[in-house]
Amino acid sequence: MPRVSKFEAFQVSLPLVRAFQTSSHRKAHLEHILIRVEDGDGAVGWGEIASPSDPYYSAETVDDCRLMIEGYLAPVLLEAEWEHPGDVGEFWARIRGHNFAKAGVEMACWDLWSRSAGLPLARALGGTRTAIAAGVSLGIEPTVADLLAQVDRYANEGYRRIKLKIAPGWDVEPVRAVRAARPDLPLHVDANGAYTEDERAVFTALDDCGLTMIEQPYAPGALAAHARLQARIVTPLCLDESVDDLDQLDTAITLGAARILNIKVSRMGGLAAARAAHDRAVTAGWQVWCGGMHEFGVGRAANVAIAALPGFTLPSDVSGSDKYYERDVVEPPIRAADGLVPVPSGPGLGHEVDEDLVRGLASAVLAR
Repeated sequence: MPRVSKFEAFQVSLPLVRAFQTSSHRKAHLEHILIRVEDGDGAVGWGEIASPSDPYYSAETVDDCRLMIEGYLAPVLLEAEWEHPGDVGEFWARIRGHNFAKAGVEMACWDLWSRSAGLPLARALGGTRTAIAAGVSLGIEPTVADLLAQVDRYANEGYRRIKLKIAPGWDVEPVRAVRAARPDLPLHVDANGAYTEDERAVFTALDDCGLTMIEQPYAPGALAAHARLQARIVTPLCLDESVDDLDQLDTAITLGAARILNIKVSRMGGLAAARAAHDRAVTAGWQVWCGGMHEFGVGRAANVAIAALPGFTLPSDVSGSDKYYERDVVEPPIRAADGLVPVPSGPGLGHEVDEDLVRGLASAVLAR
């Protein structure tokens, strides 16, 4: 049975190539926790806790995750034996929430196990694709002209879909401008829950813009409001923050709260949970795609692996690392060519972590 004999966590900050503005905040750098596990034979696996630094996307922050892994996840994992990484989540099933922390630790176990087995992570998860159609997410810009310039840049690079962040006061006008400039571009919008049901006129107006989806218009718990909006408009709604476990997904499906699910490994609590959400949503007739949290190369490689599952039919947020970071923590860096990201054929994540870089950048280290 595999057993983790050494556990390390590195808190690392990387500057973004371009600052990113959402409906809640602006960020110029990302601070994530990288997990390194090692077994008794010296095999190594890496994971990434891609939680935000501030409690705007979710209640869980980097500081919360650091306390969680030190006090609960690492001690449990170091005492546990397991046959398969899909079993690891059961070790801390009684811990409520903290999905980002759980996901990063579980990811490291998947990498360790699949490397030891000589399997690409995508194949270990059941993936069948050799390349992933990549989309990009664009933040709120100072002007519509700035936004159009960014859209042109990434559309010309071949990305298969553009997602626009929207917020009250920055919604219908910029979206209509992009649609007028690019009438055939696959386009969707993401509100990150910034609107209330009283503002549904925004979404009835956007319903005429030929969007592939409208993502998370209302607050996470407002599933009934999402269902009422979905019944009013033709454009499919997509849920993100509303679904971080299978029970919430069942409720959303039963209510008809959307037709599409954004599956994020971090939000769901790990690769096994993300795969289960993929299976359940597809069985219910929903479309799914793989979202991201601006991951470094470790988490981004895991996203590529899960997006290789057959049900991921929409372009995913697995764009090249160079869109976000001048230098990433993995080699080779993840790159998109003509809007496609290749699925690695090497064992595990298929990318090697630059350990010297990680150790040099780490502002905090946990070693057990």
